[in-house]
Amino acid sequence: MAAQSEWHLGSIPEAVPQSRWKHVLHGLRRDKFLYLLIAPGVLFFLIFKYVPMWGVVIAFQDYSPYMGVSGSPWVGFDHFIRFFSNQDFYLLFRNTMAISLLSLVFFFPLPILLALLLNELRNEVYKKWIQSIVYMPHFLSWVIIAGITFLLLSQSSGIINKMLVSLGAAKYDFLTNENSFWILLTVQNVWKEAGWGTIIFLAAIAGVDPGLYEAAKIDGAGRIRQAWHVTLPAIRSVIIVLFILKLGHIMDVGFEQVFLMMNGAVSNVADVFETYAYRLGIQQGQFSFSTAVGLFKSVVGLILAIGANKLAKRFGEEGVY
Repeated sequence: MAAQSEWHLGSIPEAVPQSRWKHVLHGLRRDKFLYLLIAPGVLFFLIFKYVPMWGVVIAFQDYSPYMGVSGSPWVGFDHFIRFFSNQDFYLLFRNTMAISLLSLVFFFPLPILLALLLNELRNEVYKKWIQSIVYMPHFLSWVIIAGITFLLLSQSSGIINKMLVSLGAAKYDFLTNENSFWILLTVQNVWKEAGWGTIIFLAAIAGVDPGLYEAAKIDGAGRIRQAWHVTLPAIRSVIIVLFILKLGHIMDVGFEQVFLMMNGAVSNVADVFETYAYRLGIQQGQFSFSTAVGLFKSVVGLILAIGANKLAKRFGEEGVY
């Protein structure tokens, strides 16, 4: 009996993993088409997001393409010290944070407001037309948007300045004025992405219990009060999650947009970390230094995202994780 019980006890550790693997394989066979559906997305992130992460090691090297990663000498934090002690750092930090904060303050709430307004439309045909119109700019490249901006705001041949002259007003240098450059970028962002940003909020609003609206109507709440007291609290968790993710990208202002709109007259307010890294890394071949700049941006975004997530948890929200 003792030997038999010992044999059974000894076989348990092997039986559990086998049954677990059988359960996993059964799940893979059962949901094989779902796994095939997500496979392209998983491969995309593995190949273009996770595999290239090992390249950040060159931020701590004096990297040479001829010597490779394994042959380049290590310099530690020399590139970071050089970057932080550079007089351009404060200028770059100011410009990046100013553009990001303007986007956070003026752009982030607009998709929420637009989603609330679209949700109030009762004519489905009209609602779909409006959605298509506000979504359309998202599919335009920044090259096209920059071209449209030049056609509208150019001081010499722009339509807006021609209208100002015809009305007896003086021309305004929209594109070469430092005071209006940040506002111009914010307006472009709002026009291009505000409509597209409503998709997630509209999906969240669609999941709100209709009984809550009925109860609010019984209590005498109009549409504005229903939106304020029912819709917004119901989608609050989605808003917080997207806000945390937005903070994680606060140092990313959009290289293509800034690069296309930047000119010599506004370089003092237009130069950001991304254009600086491009100029030194691609044009001047300082790969290690530009990688250090990019790593700094990523670390700041990670710290802000983790801090905001912990703060949301402390106030009883779900957060990202």
